Formats: sequence, structure tokens, C-alpha cells
Amino acid sequence: MGLPKTLTIAGSDASGGAGLEADLKAFQEHDTYGMAAVSVIATMDPDNNWAHGVYTLPIDVLKAQLKTAFSTKIDAVKTGMLSTEEVIETAGKAIADAQVKNVVIDPVMVCKGEDEVLNPGNVTAMVRYLLPNALITTPNLFEAGQLAQVKTPKSIEEMKLAAEKITQLGAKNVVIKGGRGIADDAALDLFFDGTTHYLLKTAKVDTTYNHGAGCTFAASITANLARGLSVKEAVFEAKEFVAAGIEHGWKLNEFVGPVHHGAKSRFGAPEVTIEAL
Repeated sequence: MGLPKTLTIAGSDASGGAGLEADLKAFQEHDTYGMAAVSVIATMDPDNNWAHGVYTLPIDVLKAQLKTAFSTKIDAVKTGMLSTEEVIETAGKAIADAQVKNVVIDPVMVCKGEDEVLNPGNVTAMVRYLLPNALITTPNLFEAGQLAQVKTPKSIEEMKLAAEKITQLGAKNVVIKGGRGIADDAALDLFFDGTTHYLLKTAKVDTTYNHGAGCTFAASITANLARGLSVKEAVFEAKEFVAAGIEHGWKLNEFVGPVHHGAKSRFGAPEVTIEAL
């Protein structure tokens, strides 16, 4: 009996903490067979305060990778950093043509530590080509505001409004990653299934070693869906998985510290609660 097949269409993080490297680590930890179609390569310059460089691969190279991966009959697919409108359109059309049921759209718009959208037209392209395919999308607060065309949410009520607007754009489910951005004693995420809002809570961890947390969360959901979990179950387990990873994050160098992808299996998961609102 083979393993469930998972695919990430994402950027490569040369430091290994985020992007497809984080996705493949999460896929492995969830006992799925991970594949990757590389859209872009992200580098970091240690001589310039870890400044990011973004190198988009030729579109024909991406198409060839997607043809290879989808020929294996993928069980679940996620997207990550897609750096141009053409890349987004290519990924979206390939996903639609493959008719994959379990599609997780992580609408990456900036590199961590940066504050400029990679390409302003990308948001429009995401709404057109990605969200209609999404079983679930996993924006952070900034990304949720961009997709919903509202100001960046700062409260649970504003998160609820943004989630509802995003489902109106085609995504069947939304989970907005609140993290440290919401004033609360807990780290909050909001899950909306199109009908009911759920609040997921875990204790905040006083750390900056959280590189790759968003990618890891979305990849965990992807793997859980490939393994047959419901969307709600997939989100809950992913919250446990990434919370453990953040709790045991570690220092890579003077600039960054990644999450520990093997933390849940090695140390257990911190307590996570979920409540309907």
C-alpha cells in the first residue's frame, strides 16, 4: 500500500526554513509522499542583513514540473510563493485541469521580514485563478485584508468579516492566522467553514524562532486532507503541529530561527482549544 501523495507548488527557501523545504518536512512528518514544483528561488544575503532575493524560474520549467507531478494522481496540493501573475495563472489552471479535490491555497504575498507585496497584480490573479479551486485558504492577517479588500484585521470581528468575504470569492473554507497580531493572551486563528466561525487558541510563545510557521501550517493541513481527515480536523491537527514547532523553534543563525518540524512527534503538542463563535 502506497503513501498519500502531496504536492507543493511553491518557492524554494535557500535557508531551508520556509517554502517548499518546510512543506516537504511537514509532509514527511505526516507520513505522506511529498513532491514539489518550484516556482521561484528565494535567497538571503548574510552580508546585507539577510535581505531577500527572489528569482522566478522560467514558466516552461514550472509547467514541466507540474505535468510530472500531476501525472501521479496527487491526493492533495498546496500553493505557496507564486511570484508573478503568469505563475499564479499557470498553477491555477494546472490545479483545475488535474481536478484535485484537496486544494490548499496559502496566498503568500511577501517574504517574512519584508513589507512590500511581491507584485500588486498578484492579489487579483490569486482571486481569479486560485481561490475558486480552494478547498481551504490560509491567509495571515495582512493577506486576509488584501484578498477581502478590507483593512488588515485587528480583532476577531474583523477576522470574521474578512473570512466571509473570502468565501464569497470562491474558497470553500478559510483559516486566518492571527498569531501575535491579535491582542489576546493566546495565539488565535479563525476557521470559517462557510457557515460557522471557530476560534482556535493556544498559548503564545515568547520567541522569534518562527520562520516557516505559515508554510508549515498550510502544508500540515494539506497532508491531513490527503490522509482523509475532514477540513476541520485537518486544521485542528495542523494548529497542534505548528504550535509545537514554534514552541521548540531554534536559532539557525544571527538573523533567523525556524520552527522545529519534528517537535510534535518528539515532544508532544501544546494544548489547543477550539470553540464555535
